[in-house]
Amino acid sequence: MLLGIDTSGAVSVAVARGELAGDSTDPSPEILAVRSDTRSRHHDEVLLALVEETLQAAGVTRGELTGVVVGRGPGPFTGLRVGLVSARSIASVLGVPLHGLSSLDALAHEALAAVPAERGPITVGVALDARRREVYHARYRREVDGEILRIAEPAVDAPAEVAAALTACDLLVGSGTALYPELLPATVELEHVDAGHLLLAASVLAARGEDLTSTEPMYLREPDAAKPTARKSALGR
Repeated sequence: MLLGIDTSGAVSVAVARGELAGDSTDPSPEILAVRSDTRSRHHDEVLLALVEETLQAAGVTRGELTGVVVGRGPGPFTGLRVGLVSARSIASVLGVPLHGLSSLDALAHEALAAVPAERGPITVGVALDARRREVYHARYRREVDGEILRIAEPAVDAPAEVAAALTACDLLVGSGTALYPELLPATVELEHVDAGHLLLAASVLAARGEDLTSTEPMYLREPDAAKPTARKSALGR
């Protein structure tokens, strides 16, 4: 049994039957339950309760979990940290493996899952709200054989700077499209990561032999709160 957690934007939790064995002959995990909360800045208040709710909906206890998968972002610092710390704590307490992957990978997987394989090669651009009037973005291509490749690594830029590359893709998804519809018009109404697709994307990557052991956050830039350059007197002198 697998637990999936993503807090790169909304809070999403999923439970699936299956393993990440890294064996291409293994079937994809069977998603048993998914729960999400799209409110911003409430990650620390809702995540653990959402984990329990999702486990109950799936009819699974924590003791039955054999692995945890977490989205590494990119995303806002506080929200992303809540998801990563919680996933690490759960995996540590249960003594089960912890896996991490880019949340952008999961959103691309979900967008492509709705497109029939018979369509042939197809590209997808993902743009997530990065605040500061910027977007986190990456681009992907699904080949004829169904393999999904990242063709542009995750980065953060102003929407105008990446609009041409992203709108050239066959599909364009993510919360950035809702914020900047003139520059980044969505082709599919898909804004936030679904933790079920996080688990499915992780399964695909593990079967391909990719290393998912890192759970370091993908911040892509420095925190909003800058470190002071010099110490100041409490008296203002």
